Amino acid sequence: MNSASRVQGRILVASAAAVALTLTGCTPSAQTPSGDGGGDGGGAQTLTVWHYFSDDNQVAILDEYKAMFEEANPDVTVENVFVPYDQLNPRLISSAASSTGPDVVVFNGADMSTLALGNALAPLDDYWADFADADQFPESVIHSLDDTVYAVQGYVNLLGLWYNADVLGEIGVEPPTSIEELDAALTAAVDAGQGGITLSGLPNSQGEWQAYPWLSSFGFTYDDPQREPLVEAFSMIQRWTESGALTREASTWDQTVPFQTFAAGGHAFAENGNWQMGTAESTAEFSYGVVPLPVGAEGGVYLGGEGQAIGAFSEQPDLAWDYLEATYYSEEGGVIAAELVGSIPARSDAAGSEAVTGNDLMAPFADSIASNGTNYPAGVIPPESVADVQLAVGQAWSAVISGQLTPDAAADQVLAALEGLL
Repeated sequence: MNSASRVQGRILVASAAAVALTLTGCTPSAQTPSGDGGGDGGGAQTLTVWHYFSDDNQVAILDEYKAMFEEANPDVTVENVFVPYDQLNPRLISSAASSTGPDVVVFNGADMSTLALGNALAPLDDYWADFADADQFPESVIHSLDDTVYAVQGYVNLLGLWYNADVLGEIGVEPPTSIEELDAALTAAVDAGQGGITLSGLPNSQGEWQAYPWLSSFGFTYDDPQREPLVEAFSMIQRWTESGALTREASTWDQTVPFQTFAAGGHAFAENGNWQMGTAESTAEFSYGVVPLPVGAEGGVYLGGEGQAIGAFSEQPDLAWDYLEATYYSEEGGVIAAELVGSIPARSDAAGSEAVTGNDLMAPFADSIASNGTNYPAGVIPPESVADVQLAVGQAWSAVISGQLTPDAAADQVLAALEGLL
């Protein structure tokens, strides 16, 4: 760590101490976030890690990282703090306004601009410049704003089409390779009394993440947003809900609930990610597989995943970096993420491990990266507009699923919102 960053750390300590606020009053939750680590002054220290993981296998990664770091640093206690997905960003920004916050943040990587502009993240430039393994990471997982690095992803996540092989065998169809084949398979599943597809329709960035592959498959882009592709994509979703292939309850589901529903059996498909491999293995009592989302040549599948960063008001930024370097950014940490949930390590050495190359379920995701992988968020979206764009599209997606908007009305709503944001 260089001297400039150490000075910055001392300034942040003083600032945080002067304010002396806690988040208790303004951040109600089942688990109260804390951001008052023990400082760099020696002795017992507590390192706070804010995250939004609710899936048991994803939580297991954090537990593994905690054990790794505490074993190597006996005087440090890692406190993993759950904050609901839709509350994490507001809480980080509100805590930053009072010069408090966690030591480490694990967040939706696409939200980096929102959090950096909200002064919730600390620059990583000095740490990254001194990181001996930095060349193991591709540029696509390094998140910068105005030439300042604020976060790096230790792994990549993306969506695929999970299928229940038992259900497909019963209805006599193969895993689909096109939207037309998927439509036919959904009709056959419903006619046979089976569930069709599960997905997330939350009216926020998660909804936009799930919607984009389908929207783009009909030709929608943020570079030149047009009405017709939106209407066609939303009409497909409307057909699915009206036929019973997709429940309207999906408008309130995050990405955990629809996969748990799929893994319980009785549904043909799930639009969900590689990170669900652990849940599938531990829960599903049927044969299953994965194919790339059948979104054609034009469809784009976001290359997402969580970004990891140091909180802007961490009292111990050096310790926070040590944690990131030893866990998320290490080869061992990448292999752990692959083994526990099927995340694809960003580090090239970890990506070449047996945990990745020996896993048949990872191959379709790897194929999708090559054929349809696209940057998340789209580079044409101004950093200050990312959150609003995701919200606008996510809300329209959710409203079509719930039946509150027609495809035409949803398309008009999206275009009206984007006009002032792009």
